[in-house]
Amino acid sequence: MEDLIRKWVLQNAVKYEGKAQQGAIIGKLISENSDIKNNMKDVVKLIAKVIKDVNALSLDKQMAELQAKWPELLVEKPVEEKVLKDLPDAVQGKVVLRVAPSPSGPLHIGHAYITCLNSEYAKKYGGKLILRIEDTNPENIFSPAYKLIEEDVRWLTNDNVHSVPIQSDRLHTYYDYAEKLLNMEKAYVCTCDADVFRTLIAKKEACLCRNVPVKEQLLRWDKMFTSYEPGQAVVRIKTDVAHPNPAMRDWPALRINHAKHPRTGTEEKVWPLMNFAVAVDDHEMGVTHTIRGKDHMDNAKRQKYIFDFFGWKVPVHKYVGRINFEGIEVSKTKTKLAIERGEYEGWDDIRLPFLCALKRRGYQSAAFTKWAVDIGLTETDKTVAIDEFFKTLNHFNKEILDPVVNRYFFVWDPVKISIEGAPAQQVSADLHPSDPSRGKRVFTTSMDFFISRDDFGALKENGLYRLMHCLNFTKKGGNLVFVSKEHKDFEEKGDAIMHWLPVDQTVNVCVLMPDHSEREGVGEQAIANLPVGANIQFERFGFCRLDNVKQKTFQFWFGCR
Repeated sequence: MEDLIRKWVLQNAVKYEGKAQQGAIIGKLISENSDIKNNMKDVVKLIAKVIKDVNALSLDKQMAELQAKWPELLVEKPVEEKVLKDLPDAVQGKVVLRVAPSPSGPLHIGHAYITCLNSEYAKKYGGKLILRIEDTNPENIFSPAYKLIEEDVRWLTNDNVHSVPIQSDRLHTYYDYAEKLLNMEKAYVCTCDADVFRTLIAKKEACLCRNVPVKEQLLRWDKMFTSYEPGQAVVRIKTDVAHPNPAMRDWPALRINHAKHPRTGTEEKVWPLMNFAVAVDDHEMGVTHTIRGKDHMDNAKRQKYIFDFFGWKVPVHKYVGRINFEGIEVSKTKTKLAIERGEYEGWDDIRLPFLCALKRRGYQSAAFTKWAVDIGLTETDKTVAIDEFFKTLNHFNKEILDPVVNRYFFVWDPVKISIEGAPAQQVSADLHPSDPSRGKRVFTTSMDFFISRDDFGALKENGLYRLMHCLNFTKKGGNLVFVSKEHKDFEEKGDAIMHWLPVDQTVNVCVLMPDHSEREGVGEQAIANLPVGANIQFERFGFCRLDNVKQKTFQFWFGCR
């Protein structure tokens, strides 16, 4: 059993820069031997022991053992790139899709799935993507969200946005269509008490307002703007009061709301409800296809009444399942309250799953697109642990960043060491190991170095260690002693490779971690030439983005490993 565990721990460690992670290993073990489930408690303890042993090895030693015992695990199987399914009735160059967020806050990881799917389908068919801001509920609007949402969607889709209509700018359009429906006797102004109406409709009975003559309906409609108070009147769409689905029976289309709206103030008193505004907008904006959560299936049926009354062509509706994220809060309302209580510094706090925060960490928009396409157009609901989500997102993000970002040294919690007999020399390291044309970083070294406190604490008497790209040393009688410069001298008997910096060639660095803790230390001098916003990789640490420079300290945000 321990040998089986070690196999998968080594593979995981090599995959994640020398540090194995328990979650993926359990799944591998169960897939190979399902009987493990019967003794999971002991297996988990054994996994923890093996992880500790393997993580104590250098990455080179991990790879060497994996190569010797299980070389097949070092060969990555080619992954078949997923493609989007075809949309029904889609005509090249004629497809129009839309995303329609409410401005109650900026977008989070759940919005990324729907937004990326819509954008990729628009690209697939050479069509258009409309970003429609649905703000007809004055009581649930966070004013900065108008700008934040547009920024998020333009970033997420690589600016694949055709137009950005805002519903509160279109109120008189909705009024015109409502008045047409009243004249067509396809809608009516209901002044019934809400409880009375609810009781009647539950019994499949119409209220008296339904058959009031058109002339009186139009007078009531006028009073909605002038004299009726909220709750006293509502425009309802005439459907079938005996419809087997109660949600379809004479559903409400417009209501009175005197709340102050951030864009229109208190000037407008009558507001369309979602289904009415969406039906009108989808027709007027030429939407041919919609991709949205399957919780909107009933809404599409309500909206079809409007399309049928006016003889409009109904868009092709496709639905996706709900993604439930476990272990993190994605509610905009709850997050807004937490920010107001001072629990977070803002919507872009590094601990939050909102796009503005992840963008600030250096995540690439294309990583979200790859994730969305990987899930595809499916109605299956998913429950995703936040760790598993980030493991997937990090994989795609690393695929994008790894080939293009430069490497640098960062020593956190540094300890100064002196290596006896270390020669004065110039040491060079590629800015990118797979692209020597980018140039090198050059260090002048002698005896004095910074290494991390963790690495310093791991030094054992007579152990053989290597400063990456630089030299080999050992510990004798408590002193650190130079051995040689060649990597091959380290390969057979070496214990660990360490990152380092010359003590006189550093800048101050602070890395903000996803849990809001900080890693303070020193980085190489070349970091001083980076522009704010640059993505880099700190060797054997992770991908980071330079967020700011304050008081001569280069402040990075951690992205992924």
